[in-house]
Amino acid sequence: MRGVRHNDYGTLAPPVLGSWRPGLRVSVVIPVYNDHEALGQTLAALAKQTYPAGLTEIIVADDGSEPPVDVASGARVVRVREGWGRGNARQTGADAATGDVIHWLDADMILAEDHLEAHMRWHHVLPYAVVIGDTRFVEALGEEGSRTAYTTKTLAATRMLRDAGTSAYLLHTGASSSVPAALLRTAGGVDVSLNMAEDTELGYRLAQAGAVFIPEPLAVGRHVGPSTVMLREKEVHRHNWSYLGDLIPELRWLRTHPRRQWLVPYVQVVTEASGYEATRATVDSALAGTVSDTAVTIVGPWDTLNSGRRSSLDDPQLDLRLVHNLYAHEPRVTFALSAPSLPVSTPFVLRVPAGWSLGADALSSLVRQAERDTLGLVSIALAETASGVVSARLERTAAFARARLVAGCADGATVDDLVDELFGAVWVSGAEFGFVPADEAEPSAGDPAKWRALAAERAAEAKGLRAEVARLTAELATLADSPQEDTKSGPISSLMRHLRSAG
Repeated sequence: MRGVRHNDYGTLAPPVLGSWRPGLRVSVVIPVYNDHEALGQTLAALAKQTYPAGLTEIIVADDGSEPPVDVASGARVVRVREGWGRGNARQTGADAATGDVIHWLDADMILAEDHLEAHMRWHHVLPYAVVIGDTRFVEALGEEGSRTAYTTKTLAATRMLRDAGTSAYLLHTGASSSVPAALLRTAGGVDVSLNMAEDTELGYRLAQAGAVFIPEPLAVGRHVGPSTVMLREKEVHRHNWSYLGDLIPELRWLRTHPRRQWLVPYVQVVTEASGYEATRATVDSALAGTVSDTAVTIVGPWDTLNSGRRSSLDDPQLDLRLVHNLYAHEPRVTFALSAPSLPVSTPFVLRVPAGWSLGADALSSLVRQAERDTLGLVSIALAETASGVVSARLERTAAFARARLVAGCADGATVDDLVDELFGAVWVSGAEFGFVPADEAEPSAGDPAKWRALAAERAAEAKGLRAEVARLTAELATLADSPQEDTKSGPISSLMRHLRSAG
């Protein structure tokens, strides 16, 4: 196999510690804020590493410590000049780094002597590996320590992340993880606005950029005392979940509101401007579907539209202008001159020709199909013409990013072939998923809120009827225990008739 399928890195054979000759340079980036004593212990452990010192640089990103951080030779201090926070400090350090690999490290981690070597052996065999160190929490130095319960449970349930699929990034941590510098740049670097959960959010974008996440049990690092999450878990979640829903579309449980908009869409629909009515049918149906966090990009020669004098009804570009007029103020619609290179954060892209209307549940059903088997591509056959099959396609961003990383060393393989090899690809019928030509589509009008309200009203009625049935059943049981002279016309018979009508 020319690449790693899903997150199953078990096909790889990294070199044995102590028996190989490394060649990649690593930059250890340590964000720090007033942790002078802990930082000193961390730097002392770094000085004893088995990975060659000539291939290692240590960068301390001082996030405004008072007094400023001052270290002995062997490390370089860069100071955060604008902004503050861990995300900002991490990126400041990364910007100053010169290594092939960026190794994030918290300022209070005491590393085993072969920690860096255990990380770096993976980077020599896989250029898109993100390696996660084995962080152990101890009460005092010298103890063996243990992983967090969440980490232990996740590793056990996923064969050390080999079966984690697209959720492997959830174990990515800034305490000790390493990433190729080129992959970090492709993913967009660290979000400098975040002071918490910046490692989770970065892990998600690295996954979308094609990363494979490898937990390395030999890369041991010990943290003295519990983490903030261990001490204040509910407060940490309350804080982080207020913005992670905007940034990580795959956290579907954070996006339960039926109407609000989110920063990063879950599905980006791409279509072309091809006639006003045809384009409108496609765009409107995409926006009216059950996947509320959908955005649309319309590709067309928008730069040819001008504001000069023209005949409003006989304008040669009338249809293009009408499409632009219609969606100019719709925040979920953007206009592009060519098929865009979409943001790495959006997990799915649907490419569909104009003139085809999507069923209300089409996107949701397609995504479910892709998620069930972690597919990289679902091709949708819409029609067969004399010139070939008209089709749409749902692309998984992470799969195509991985395929492009592999393409350079895959002789003659197309990106689609590699997506099939690395994630899987299938063909489905468009009719099965509610795709119809625009002139056959039902109007997308309607008020979802009204139908939700009606459903709630009917649910309340059903609840009341069930309560009435329960009450009458209890009354019937009571009456059944009492002697009755006329069972055909007495209260039991009457109650039975009432029960039947209520049920």
